[in-house]
Amino acid sequence: MVNCCGLITVKNEPVPLKSIAVEVIVKGHVATVSSTLQYENQEESPLEAIFVFPLPGEAAICRFSAKIGQTEVVAEVQEKQKARDQYDDALSSGQQAFLLEESDESPDVFKLSVGSLPPGEKASVSLDYVTELAVQADDGLRLCLPAVLNPRYQPQDRGGSAQVSSVPAGSVPYSLSLSASVSSPHPICRVESNCPLDPLNYLNTEKTQATVSLAAGHQFDRDVELLYYQDTHQPTAIVEAAQTSAKPGSLMGDPVVMLSMYPEFPNDVMSSMTSHGEFLFVVDRSGSMSCLIHSGPGAQDRIGSARDTLLLLLKSLPIGCYFNIIGFGSSYESFFPVKYSQKTMDEALQKVKGIRADLGGTEILQPLKHIYSQPCLPDQPRQLFLFTDGEVGNTKEVLDLVKANSGSHRCFSFGIGEGASSALISGVAKQGGGHAQFITGQDRMQPKVMQSLRFALQPAVVDISVKWNVPKGVSVTPLSPPIRVIFQGQRALLYAQVTGEVRALTSPVMSVNIFITLFLVTVHVFHSTPYFLVFSLSPSLRCQTCFVCPAPASNPAMDPLLQLISLQKASGSWVLEAPLAEVLGKTEEEVAKPKPAPVDQEVWATVLALVWLYGFKMEAQEEWQFLAMKAVSWIQAQKAASVSECIQAGNTLLGCQVQKETLGL
Repeated sequence: MVNCCGLITVKNEPVPLKSIAVEVIVKGHVATVSSTLQYENQEESPLEAIFVFPLPGEAAICRFSAKIGQTEVVAEVQEKQKARDQYDDALSSGQQAFLLEESDESPDVFKLSVGSLPPGEKASVSLDYVTELAVQADDGLRLCLPAVLNPRYQPQDRGGSAQVSSVPAGSVPYSLSLSASVSSPHPICRVESNCPLDPLNYLNTEKTQATVSLAAGHQFDRDVELLYYQDTHQPTAIVEAAQTSAKPGSLMGDPVVMLSMYPEFPNDVMSSMTSHGEFLFVVDRSGSMSCLIHSGPGAQDRIGSARDTLLLLLKSLPIGCYFNIIGFGSSYESFFPVKYSQKTMDEALQKVKGIRADLGGTEILQPLKHIYSQPCLPDQPRQLFLFTDGEVGNTKEVLDLVKANSGSHRCFSFGIGEGASSALISGVAKQGGGHAQFITGQDRMQPKVMQSLRFALQPAVVDISVKWNVPKGVSVTPLSPPIRVIFQGQRALLYAQVTGEVRALTSPVMSVNIFITLFLVTVHVFHSTPYFLVFSLSPSLRCQTCFVCPAPASNPAMDPLLQLISLQKASGSWVLEAPLAEVLGKTEEEVAKPKPAPVDQEVWATVLALVWLYGFKMEAQEEWQFLAMKAVSWIQAQKAASVSECIQAGNTLLGCQVQKETLGL
């Protein structure tokens, strides 16, 4: 098994990399990435070399070429075994040959056999691919260029090794040059990165076109992330013009349209979150989860971040549901499953405190097989939340298993830390009808996980139909598989081939209607005559990374928000006690004294907690919104008097100005 990335010998030894140049062209929600990598054989004998590189799971390679000396070869697509035979024949006859193929274990890893590299000779490898940009919780569109291939754990029955070395930060002897050109139908607000950038350069007054470059001297020792921000929620359609050299009627001979949309469901439907379901939290406890989640100051280790997130999830679950926590590594442990109550929540929280990265290698397949073998509970839809740093070698087997069980299990996935496999994380969510999130750099895991919980608690969406209204003389042939699931506030992309009168594409008559059924009530959720941007698509590239993490820092004091969350009861209420007063910045006596006389202490404590959240933690509302909903429901169920008086007294005590309507009371 190949355990590193880049140009390596058949003995798994690296060939020196001299330079990397990357050009990125972003148009709307799609990026074309082009990379050129320069290598040199510094040995005294010829090398048979292999180029190993990762790609996003959804990426499509559109061009590949390799050059040794003055000989350049441009790849063509062939059946795998036929291509291997031709490569072997060329080598045996003394010719230079190149073979590019997808890894048998994971669809996001490609291998290129470049044949014999003479002593002192240089090799240039150029690769272009196209990929969709992932939408983040803050609506940013994310492109990731992984630096090196993260070590992938191979199951022991395959003869794999659980430990492989990685590249220490700062030891990379080459730098990366990267430039990006961004075009959008809507004004580009800003472009951000986890690496230093040169200033953003707008190319027009509308700010719909811009260029940006990575600051000079960047060492490519970790993932490079680019995020750009625009009005992502506006529906758009982008048309790729037909190639003039292609035959009309062929895939490249006719235009292709990509439609981006964000359906908006009726408020009365979306306000009714489900109280049913079986929620399974599947947490990676392999040794790699002890690494820091990022290399910056104050970084928490991955398993610690997972523990905090589990606390938030357990406090946010609705009364009446069922839940379980499964930890996995070389083996797996299942805590329950049980019905959600105060008693079971307390038991789970105690177990969560003891979770460590102590289960060896990363073996996801076996715990998933165990989960799928258990019968589902009646009227309790099963939903999986998978947390992992994505370091496995049998991705295809995992995705096949998830797909086979997608009719009864919905999967949400979270890639933690640098170098998580996009094929695994995105593939699990795609095959399981859920949503994928990546937690990298300075990202907080909690808001992204709570966004997915919001999706999981939404009403079921079924019977989705799409109707294209096109001008006379134009026909549309869908290229995308049917939409299986739509979430409020999540992008959906549709692709279609357009034939006929191409000039009619920008006609205001062309529009799209989408109908769905919510609880068997048909709702028209989308009608748009989208803004059209016509362009000719050009190709692109990318790689992936791992680095040695510094020693874990000592655990800091618990964040006040997490401390408040930890004090909430399963019912949604808080108890008037010293730990709550400490979070509020008061003594227990100061908190108890202004309580209106007829009000129960628990109601008073719960109102104070809500006022504090809305008064001081609005920037983190996505993290605590479900806790607040539970608290409001509990207060209303008590039919308590003087709630308005409580809120006024709470505002006076805490120095806030929160209105009763804001709290939902």
